[in-house]
Amino acid sequence: MPTDTDITRRRMLQATVSAAIAVPTIVPASALGRAGQPAPSDRISLGIIGVNGMGRSNLANCAKHADVAVTAICDVSTERREKALQVHKATAKGHRDFRELLARTDVDAVIIASPPHWHALMAIEAVKAGKDIYLQKPMSLHPAESLAVRNAVNRHKRISQIGTQIHATSNYRRVVEWIQSGKLGPVSVVRTFNVMNQGVNGIGHAPQEGPPAGLDWDMWLGPGPARPFNALLYSNSYNHCSFFDYTGGWTPGMAPHIVDLPVWALNLGVPTETSCTGGRYVIKDDGDAPDTQEVTWRYPNVTMTWSMNCANSFAFDFGRGKPARRLGIYFHAVNGTLFTDYGKHEIVPEGEFFKDPAAPPQTIPPSPGHEREWLDSVKSRKEPSCSVNYHYKIDLALTLANLSYKLGRSVHFDPKTEKIVGDKQAAKLARPVYRRPWKFPAEYL
Repeated sequence: MPTDTDITRRRMLQATVSAAIAVPTIVPASALGRAGQPAPSDRISLGIIGVNGMGRSNLANCAKHADVAVTAICDVSTERREKALQVHKATAKGHRDFRELLARTDVDAVIIASPPHWHALMAIEAVKAGKDIYLQKPMSLHPAESLAVRNAVNRHKRISQIGTQIHATSNYRRVVEWIQSGKLGPVSVVRTFNVMNQGVNGIGHAPQEGPPAGLDWDMWLGPGPARPFNALLYSNSYNHCSFFDYTGGWTPGMAPHIVDLPVWALNLGVPTETSCTGGRYVIKDDGDAPDTQEVTWRYPNVTMTWSMNCANSFAFDFGRGKPARRLGIYFHAVNGTLFTDYGKHEIVPEGEFFKDPAAPPQTIPPSPGHEREWLDSVKSRKEPSCSVNYHYKIDLALTLANLSYKLGRSVHFDPKTEKIVGDKQAAKLARPVYRRPWKFPAEYL
């Protein structure tokens, strides 16, 4: 597949697309009544894999820009695919199999918003095919996948952005400035959490039935284990998180957004020791993911913790009472504690230790938007803020946590060799075994 990074040159290849894949012509802007847009040769030709929920949102956030033409839409559901195609029928062709999309020489970049168990394999195949990627979180579900995705992106010199869109918010930038200013002093502990209360019945039970017409259920399952169709599992990303094999549960479901902030603010690397305990203690529904998890990560000079609970939504300074989804982050430093969520932050001084309450200067510029930042990087070839080379540190911490949960013991990791230390069983389980005919791309380790 072509790997030329010059978009204009690659756009000239449109005429050479395989005859087996008929592609609609990208109509000039003037013909669409959108005068003033860039010429077709200057636009990013965009494809997407998975158009349910966040995929549609990511696509809309990209497609609104004049320098983007949506040319390929892939989903294993005919209904979802056709619905998305109606919005972009002037320029886009639909595909059921993501490999058809990746084989197209006229697609520059791809949004990957498939169910999480597909993320690593699709990302690797995409960059191997010469595509830049916007990959929804979680980046992967296994430690070996974390490293393989990063290595594949770098080997093929592709631009990547992980879909942790909260990273682009103003509040996160202000918190990073506070922590990095030194006004709070050294931080010894960071506590992070996400809670909700689904009740004993959880997401409920789906009737035993076959997949709806137009859905390729075997392709939806892909590298994941075979199982009968379940309408709850299939329905949306919220319900996905109740099924461990396909998402890893609510820890990789939400922690990428939340753990991102301390990793950014404290410039954390990869944890050397990870311990996770928990279980499915309360909820009785069709799912099997834990409803409770407690994680502790050890870094050289700080300990970070994670609490996840689906059966109680008490959230300390962030709310109580009526069940709701709540989250928070606490930075415990010598001079004070900063606590924050997505939209606000507050500082609790440690008495006279806290000398200067004035907010530090705003040194981190505003984001143009998480997707827009990626699009700009596709053109400039400069890494965006949440590339795999940054985000793998977050993803690896989370995949190591779930590995510890499955093993029932701590996992030790050497950041220099990037290997699990002193535990052959953990090292073996860190690499997934995909359902045939799919194979884990071990060549990227």
